Amino acid sequence: MARAKIHVGLEIGTSKVCMLVGEAKPDGSLKILGIGTAKSAGVRKGEICDYSKIKDCVEEARHKAEEASDVEIGSVFLSVTGAHFVGVNNTGTYRLPDREKQIRPEHLNEAEDIAKKVNISDDHVFLHTIPRHYRVDGFEHSSSPAGLFGKTLESDYHVVYGIGTRIQNSIKCVRELQMEVDDVVFAPIATAQCALNMSERERGALLIDIGGGTTDYALYLDGTIVSSGCIAAGGEHVTNDIHMLTELPFSKAEALKIREGDASGDQSRSLGGIKIPADDKGFTHQEVKRELLNEVIRQRMWEILTLVKKRLPAGAIERIGTGVFLSGGSSLMNGLESLTLQVFDRSVYRSQATDISGVQANFKDPQFATALGLIRYAQLADIEKQMKSRGLLGRLWPFSHKP
Repeated sequence: MARAKIHVGLEIGTSKVCMLVGEAKPDGSLKILGIGTAKSAGVRKGEICDYSKIKDCVEEARHKAEEASDVEIGSVFLSVTGAHFVGVNNTGTYRLPDREKQIRPEHLNEAEDIAKKVNISDDHVFLHTIPRHYRVDGFEHSSSPAGLFGKTLESDYHVVYGIGTRIQNSIKCVRELQMEVDDVVFAPIATAQCALNMSERERGALLIDIGGGTTDYALYLDGTIVSSGCIAAGGEHVTNDIHMLTELPFSKAEALKIREGDASGDQSRSLGGIKIPADDKGFTHQEVKRELLNEVIRQRMWEILTLVKKRLPAGAIERIGTGVFLSGGSSLMNGLESLTLQVFDRSVYRSQATDISGVQANFKDPQFATALGLIRYAQLADIEKQMKSRGLLGRLWPFSHKP
């Protein structure tokens, strides 16, 4: 009988470091055992820029997670992001040797290797090669055709690659804290594991994860991933815009954005002014026009969402049947759902994980979606390994893990 297994997800973000301990149960559900977070330092636009500072942050998050979960953390599933990551679609076509008539796993590997022959520079490495569709002698299959008879195998893949040294810096940070890295996952692919169910992916869904320094996205059509990437802008850029235009201290600009700001463009929400009282740190009383605040927020968020829209394949938006799912800490911004509807003209939802339990009520907060998605990713990887170890039955009807 299958047993529950404990996994740990680690997200090293621009504004926070999050380590989440989860128990993957045999029935497919997850139980959150503990969460540890620390304010991030030494990360810019999702990438490490001060190694010693971020190491201390990761250690703080681990200590809190271990204390909350009563689990000693020895390894993690690590999410990575940054504008250097690229997601492209490619097809690998392989013709079986004349004397071989049945498709075997090694034939699938050959097709995958051919699909990975994407022209990348020497400093880039492949992170994911995700199967999308298969064709055997021109007939389409949605799952792996291993065990079937045929002569020509075509495999469509979504290939994700990025700069190797930047990925290695994150891995090095974890290993120097005496933890192993079970796997490295591109952040939006991890987030999608808990934000989107299979039905939503089948009908077409766009995930947009807005963090402090980056905005990640993943588009699913007909159940498979079609596009993914990262925009090097997020909630902290909004705060900086407010800071520059109002001359408020950065911390007060952040608080003003969260408490009073609205991205919708609704004029009725932009009337009057906001009084900011003096404090004992030398800040004198100031008043900010609500119209100015909201326009600054709206302009930056419109730019970010429009950049995502421009990255999507031609005609893809019209095929999004379910809608756009917002995730990440900055997705909580007031009026953002309305603005997203204006940009994409599709239904907008707040992503929310299902089949999750645990003593900590905040695990459903969108700012924890990536770390939680890493646990789900680990769970699916375990299921795939089990299916592949089932001998003949596993070879004829293998589980096809499609992040």
